[in-house]
Amino acid sequence: MSVLEVEFSDGIARVRLNRPEARNALNPELIVALADCWSQLQGDDDVRVVVLTGAAGSTFCAGFDLGRFIPLLTGAREAEDEWDRAVVAEPELPARATLRDLDLGRPLIVAANGHAIAGGMEMLLAGDLRVVATGARLGLSEVKLGLIPAMGGTARLARLVSPALAAEMLLTGNPIDADGALAAGLVNYVVSAEKVEEVALELAATIADNAPLAVRAARKVMRRAADLSEVGALALESAEAVKVAASEDAQEGPRAFMEKRPPVFKGV
Repeated sequence: MSVLEVEFSDGIARVRLNRPEARNALNPELIVALADCWSQLQGDDDVRVVVLTGAAGSTFCAGFDLGRFIPLLTGAREAEDEWDRAVVAEPELPARATLRDLDLGRPLIVAANGHAIAGGMEMLLAGDLRVVATGARLGLSEVKLGLIPAMGGTARLARLVSPALAAEMLLTGNPIDADGALAAGLVNYVVSAEKVEEVALELAATIADNAPLAVRAARKVMRRAADLSEVGALALESAEAVKVAASEDAQEGPRAFMEKRPPVFKGV
């Protein structure tokens, strides 16, 4: 059984963490598989949207495997197999696997069908849209283990929620529930666990029907604008608008509208 399942359909890549017996925790094998998967999707122009979810169960992802990865990280155990050796040889793999140091370049929808804790929460934060199961707990518990969130949690959380809530979550290590995350503006939808993937795929289909160059450009400006002055953000917006306007898709969209037919966007 593969620890990671990937399916492709109509411009959508569906990626599923598949370690339900371990609450989809990130062991070295899954870390290597995720890092490789993201690199492949990043370079595949046929992929317009990515949906990340977990195998059915109570937990979307419990973070890094406390029995396999963390002792390897701290030096408490030696590498035992090819996956261990890969993680030791390439220390950047966990950051790529959790999308801390890798940008897919297209929208990522995280469909958290259960609890998202520690590294699982950090992958949730890496998404552009988030659909979460009713009753799911979302948290960064690392300080309770003598660690800190190092896969983007400390850097990203305060950009997505109020400073007060970010400080409470990071310093206490206590989680919030899905409804609290919705009220805080952290997630887009809270639905039953059985509906999480369905809602995420509906969002993905809507995005995949749009012009891919325009979607990627809008996402790029949205993500980078927070680090720029207003003048800098507007300059980036203008530069991306000029690029998109020169595409064939920019001609196809208005033409299809006038001809009262669905547009056929080719990403050129």
